[in-house]
Amino acid sequence: MRGRLSSTGMGLEIRCLPFECPEAAALCGALQAEYTVRYGGTDETPVDAPEFAPPHGAFLVAHLDSEPVGCGGFRTVGDGVAEIKRMYVQPHARGRGVARRLLAALERSAAATGCDRIILETGSAQPEAIGLYESSGYTPVPAFGTYRCEPGSRHLGKSFESAVPDLSAVSRMPA
Repeated sequence: MRGRLSSTGMGLEIRCLPFECPEAAALCGALQAEYTVRYGGTDETPVDAPEFAPPHGAFLVAHLDSEPVGCGGFRTVGDGVAEIKRMYVQPHARGRGVARRLLAALERSAAATGCDRIILETGSAQPEAIGLYESSGYTPVPAFGTYRCEPGSRHLGKSFESAVPDLSAVSRMPA
């Protein structure tokens, strides 16, 4: 499944692409390099490409003026819960609203699969990410996953019982 979301005015397009496609792989590689700088190593959380494929997941790549600049995916983890993984925006594209739009698109996609809650794991060495998630309504949840016992790990979640972000400026376009 390939789909596009287009945001007017900023040259931003968010596409649902396979997790293993070259654009996604390059962005995930850049994310792992950033983890190495911030944490001294890569994210060891196991992920498999099929987890990020419809109907139980999605992987989104953000293009700014046709350049792939960000990514993120979600996978369902049971009981109406989706988990965000591999959320990243290249440094030169930060501060332009790409991450916020990408996060909203992930939430919308997860809600469309029937999930009513979304969770994620981040770390204290990523204050920008923590700020984004908290300002988007994420609150602490019980620790889970590979880094559940790490002191700097932050586990956040959000319920879709309240409205999923309004993406009226984002329209679906044919692939």
